[in-house]
Amino acid sequence: MRHFAVIGSGPAGFYTAEALLKAYGDQARIDILDRLPVPYGLIRFGVAPDHQSIKAVAKRYEKVALEEGARFLGNVHLGADVSIEEMLSLYDAVVLATGAPHDRRLGIPGDDLPGVLGSAAFVGWYNGHPDFADLDPPLDGAAAAIIGNGNVALDVARILSKTPAEFVGSDIVSHAFEALGQSAIRTISILGRRGPQQIAMTPKELGELGHLADAQPVVEPADLPPVDTDAALDPGQRKSVGHLRDFAAAADTAKPKRILFDFFARPLAVEGHGRAERLVVERTALQPDGTAEGTGETYLIPCSLVVSCIGYATPAIPGVPYDDRLGRFPNEGGRIADRLYAVGWARRGPTGTIGTNRPDGYEVAEQIAALFPADGADSGRRGGEGLDAILKLRGCDPVEFHDWQKIEAAEVAAARAGAPREKLVRVEQMLKVRHD
Repeated sequence: MRHFAVIGSGPAGFYTAEALLKAYGDQARIDILDRLPVPYGLIRFGVAPDHQSIKAVAKRYEKVALEEGARFLGNVHLGADVSIEEMLSLYDAVVLATGAPHDRRLGIPGDDLPGVLGSAAFVGWYNGHPDFADLDPPLDGAAAAIIGNGNVALDVARILSKTPAEFVGSDIVSHAFEALGQSAIRTISILGRRGPQQIAMTPKELGELGHLADAQPVVEPADLPPVDTDAALDPGQRKSVGHLRDFAAAADTAKPKRILFDFFARPLAVEGHGRAERLVVERTALQPDGTAEGTGETYLIPCSLVVSCIGYATPAIPGVPYDDRLGRFPNEGGRIADRLYAVGWARRGPTGTIGTNRPDGYEVAEQIAALFPADGADSGRRGGEGLDAILKLRGCDPVEFHDWQKIEAAEVAAARAGAPREKLVRVEQMLKVRHD
């Protein structure tokens, strides 16, 4: 029997567990650990609440968790409840699938003022992440600024712009639903250092902005390059730029909110007395090599909320090599050290889609299978039995998958009209339901 541990129950973790189960059949036992009592990571806490079709992939992960050779153990914190050294002594291989849940700082003066938030925090707030349930973002001002030109920036802009009726069918948590319903924000600026042809926004997500009930996306026609230059773009990017061209050509409407695309814009500082009040921005110019350089021209954007969508970092784990510059674990093809691997964002940084994690997990599983053939000699490691003994000794209270199913049932039962669930946002609540 082989024993493997996967640390993290998001897409990368479950795809890795799935691959290991396929490689070993009934000759392996796989423990999937998570710091939180609930599984699915990015699917639960990162995917926008109004994108339920994407969240449906959790059904695939559920099948993995219910396999005889797999076990989910939530509420277990690697580094606090059990060390990496102990895990490696118990398991044949340990795979880190911890994602990249930490926001990168803006790194400009004033980025620590109240009202300046990272996207992981803001998205976690409206998605019910326990770490951000008490965030209370300032929605009392008339304007917000979003820094970044990727899909997360679009998610944040869309969520800030929607009417309560447009959240029907979503699983946005009640504290965010109610706060957003009272929001005074009417102008949302999306800033990018480069131009329309350099955005990292996909067509579907960009196109959604054109169908909002109360908000109109606005693009300055002068920011768009000649239309014939779009031919050099790949089809997806060309379609995305096409949406921007449509926004630029659209007639002005009477909708009360505006989503302003501010291209060629580099934030220099956040200013305000005790809280964010305005963003100091420098106009940039695109260089022949595709980079953006400042022109020296500056201007102000009034805003009481600034959401930075510029990237994420993987948290360090005691005893595991870490690259501070890249914000992830240094590795070669997923291998960090002897019998220690990384997958997903913990391996390659916050890039790619949810589906990108599948080949990533399968590649690492193949490496493990080559090192430990299914028909090879038993290593004698204790695996889950040994872990259970350590956790019991330390008073840790693991949540297994049948416990999660109780939590899920309670969330479904508590859903407001038109919502699939009402997420529990406190670890204590989750554990109470589990014990009840």
